[in-house]
Amino acid sequence: MQESGQNDPDGQPNGMPNGMIEGLKFPRIMGIVNVTPDSFSDGGLFVTAAASREHALQLLDDGADIVDIGGESTRPGAAAVAEHVEFERVVPLVRAVRRARPGAVISVDTTKYGVARAALDAGATMINDVSALRREPRLADLAAEYNADLVLMHSRATPATMQAAPHYEDVIAEVTAELQTALEQARERGARRLIADVGIGFAKTVDHNLQLLRGHAQFQRLGVPLLLGLSRKSFIGKLLGIKNPRERDVASLALHLLLIGSGAAIIRVHAVEPYRQAAALLRSLQTAGT
Repeated sequence: MQESGQNDPDGQPNGMPNGMIEGLKFPRIMGIVNVTPDSFSDGGLFVTAAASREHALQLLDDGADIVDIGGESTRPGAAAVAEHVEFERVVPLVRAVRRARPGAVISVDTTKYGVARAALDAGATMINDVSALRREPRLADLAAEYNADLVLMHSRATPATMQAAPHYEDVIAEVTAELQTALEQARERGARRLIADVGIGFAKTVDHNLQLLRGHAQFQRLGVPLLLGLSRKSFIGKLLGIKNPRERDVASLALHLLLIGSGAAIIRVHAVEPYRQAAALLRSLQTAGT
C-alpha cells in the first residue's frame, strides 16, 4: 500500500489520459466487518464469533483485498466502548481470520493502543485510526514498530459530538491542513506506511461531504495513498430519501464509480461483490480488442 496518487505526464489525475477509460485504475477494496451491536448499517448482525468470522471470510471470498475489523461504532452519537470490550470483540476475530486465510490483509479499526497492539500481534497488518492520532498518538509508534500501514482519517471531536455543529471556512483547505499535520506527526514517530482518509460523514454536513468528494483529487497533494469511505453513509440517504442504510448500496456503488478517477487507492465498503464485478468490467473494457 505504498502507491501515492500522482499526476500522469499529461497532468491528468490518477493516470487518466484525457479522461479515457484506458487509464483508470480500480481501487483496492476494503470490506467492513463491524463486530458491534450499534453500528449504523449492520450493528448486531455479526457480534458472535461464528457470524463475524463467516462474514469476514465471505468478504474475502467476494473479492475484498483487505478486511477492516472494528469493535467500536463510530456512527454519529455513538458512545465510547471500554477497551476490554473492544479487545474481546476484535482480537479473537483477527486471529481466526489470519488462521483461516494466512495471506489476507487485515486492518484493525481502532483508536486504542492496547487493542491495536494485540491485533497486530494476532495478525493484523494495518491500523485504521478515525481520529488521525488525536486520541492516541502512540498508534504511530506501533505502525513504526510493526512496519504496519496506518490510515489517518480526518475527524473532529468524538463520534458522540461530531455532528453537533460542524463548521469550516474552507473544508478542503482545512481538512488538507489537518491531515498534513497528522501525517507529519506520524512520520516524526517513525511511521512510514501512511494512508489518508478525508473522513466523509465525520464532523461534516451533507454539503461538506459533497465538496470533499468533488475536490477529492486535490488530496493527492498529500503525497500518500488515499482511502475513501462513503458506503451507505447518511448523506446519501438524505440526498436520495433512503432511510434504510442497507438500501444505499446501489447509490454507494454509483458514487464510487463516478469518483474512480479522483485518486482513491482504497475504497471501504460494506458489500464487496458489486465492486468486484465493477472492477472486472473495467478490466474487460480496458483490454477489449487487445
